[in-house]
Amino acid sequence: MVDRISRRLFLGGLGASLVPGTGLAEAPLVSLRPVLRGPKPSGAERLVKAAGLRGEVVFAVADVETGTPLEVYGEGQSLPPASVAKALTALYALDVLGPEYRFETRLIADGPVENGILKGDLILAGGGDPLLDTDALATMAANLRKAGITEVRGAFKVYDGALPYVFSIDPGQPDHLGYSPSISGISLNFNRVHFEWKREGTGYGVTMDARSANYTPSVDMASMRVENRSLPIYTFQPSARQDRWTVAKGALGNGGARWLPVRKPALYAGDVFRTLARVNGIVLGRVQVTRQASQGTVLVVHQSDPLESILKGMLRYSTNITAEMVGLAATKARGVATQSLEESATEMNRWAAARFGANGIAMVDHSGLSGASRMAPAGLVKTLVAAGQSEELRPLLRSFTLADKNGQPVKDHPIKVDAKTGTLNFVSGLGGYMTTADGVDLAFAIFTADTAHRATIPRASRERPDGARPWNRRSRKLQRNLIERWGALYGS
Repeated sequence: MVDRISRRLFLGGLGASLVPGTGLAEAPLVSLRPVLRGPKPSGAERLVKAAGLRGEVVFAVADVETGTPLEVYGEGQSLPPASVAKALTALYALDVLGPEYRFETRLIADGPVENGILKGDLILAGGGDPLLDTDALATMAANLRKAGITEVRGAFKVYDGALPYVFSIDPGQPDHLGYSPSISGISLNFNRVHFEWKREGTGYGVTMDARSANYTPSVDMASMRVENRSLPIYTFQPSARQDRWTVAKGALGNGGARWLPVRKPALYAGDVFRTLARVNGIVLGRVQVTRQASQGTVLVVHQSDPLESILKGMLRYSTNITAEMVGLAATKARGVATQSLEESATEMNRWAAARFGANGIAMVDHSGLSGASRMAPAGLVKTLVAAGQSEELRPLLRSFTLADKNGQPVKDHPIKVDAKTGTLNFVSGLGGYMTTADGVDLAFAIFTADTAHRATIPRASRERPDGARPWNRRSRKLQRNLIERWGALYGS
C-alpha cells in the first residue's frame, strides 16, 4: 500500500512538471532564489480550512488489511465522540458477552403455589434487557395465567438490582429529554412514558401511557399538570412514588404528543405489569421495589433477542439507553462492580487499551451522550482495524450515503461507507469503514467539536441552541469531503 501510494504521488508530481509552459526554455521572470514561506498546506488542511468550522477537527484513517496508518490530523488530540462511541460499546459487549447472549426477565414465586394460589410474593425480576416493552410484559402476564396462577396473596415486587440505578444518562441535559432517561436493572419502553394532549374547550385533556405496538395502558407513576404560563415549557418534580410533570399551556397548541423520560423504572414496569395482570384476572398488590435478588421458583421467562440483533438496532437508531445497559452488563460480566456509568466506562477504556492497544480513549459513559467523554480518532481506528479484520462490526453498522456537491445523496456512489454517526450540540463525528472504488478497505474516525462555545449554552437551551444546526451541517460536509479525498488518494 505504501509503495503504491508513494509511486502515485511521485508520478503525479512528475506529470505536473511536464505541463506545457512550465519548462525553463525562457529566462525566468522572477529570481530563482528560494523565497521563505510557511509549509504548504496539505489537501486535508485545505479541506478543514474551507469548512469554516469554529472549534477543533481531528481525524485518522488506516488500511484495514495491513493496519497501516495512512493519515492522522490533530495527532495526540481527543474530542467528544458523541454517538460514534456506540461502535466501541458494541465491540465491548460482543467481546465480553458474545453475539448470542440473551437478557432474561423473569417472574418468580417466592412461596408455595397451591391450587393456583401463590402463598407468597411474586417478583418481576429485571435482567438488564434494554428492549423490554409493554407487549413483552403483556405476554408474560398471559403466560403467568397459563402457568396456573390465579391469585397472589403475598406482595408484588419488582427487582431492579441487576444493574446500578442511574438517575439520568447525562444530568446536564434538560429534564424532559426522552433520550436521557434513568437506568436500572429493569427498563420498559426505553424508560420513556408517552405524554399526549388534546384541546378540550378552554383547557386540555392529557394522558400518560406506556404504549407499544399492541397495548396502551395508562400509568399512575407519572402525572402531568397543565399550568397557565409560557415558560419554562416543562418542569419536573420527583416524589416518593411518582414522576410529577407540569407543562406550559402556552406551548401546547391544539394537540400533540412526545415521549418523556422515566425516573423510576421499577415502579414504571410494575405499574404497567399490574394493569396487564389484572386483564388476565390476577390482582396484584401495590408495587414494591427491591434490589435483593430472589431465589424462588421461576414461573415465566422472557428472553430478549440475541445481543448481535440488539446492537444492530442500537447502532441504527442510536439508542442511548441500549448502549448504557449493554455496557453496564458487559462490565458486570467482567466481574467488576460499579455504581455509575463513569466507573463502567472506565472499565471499557481499560478493555480497549488491553485488547487493542487503543490509546486516547477516555469515555465517561457508553453512549457518547456526555460531552465530557474524549476519544482520539487514532485510538478508535486501531480498534476498528482489528474488528474489521474479523468482520464482526461492519455488518452491524448502517450504510452511509455520500452526497454530491449540492448535498443530494448519490445512490450508486463508487465509495461504500458503513459507519456510526454522532451528533451533539456543536459536536459531530463519523467513524467506521469505507471501501474505495478499487476495493481497498479503510477504517476511519472524524471528530469535530466547538467545546468552548458548547460550554456557554445554558442547560435549559441545550435541546435546540442557536447556531447548532448550521454548524453540524458544515461538519457533515467536511466528513463527506474527507471520505471522497481518501477514496481518491488511497484506492488501488
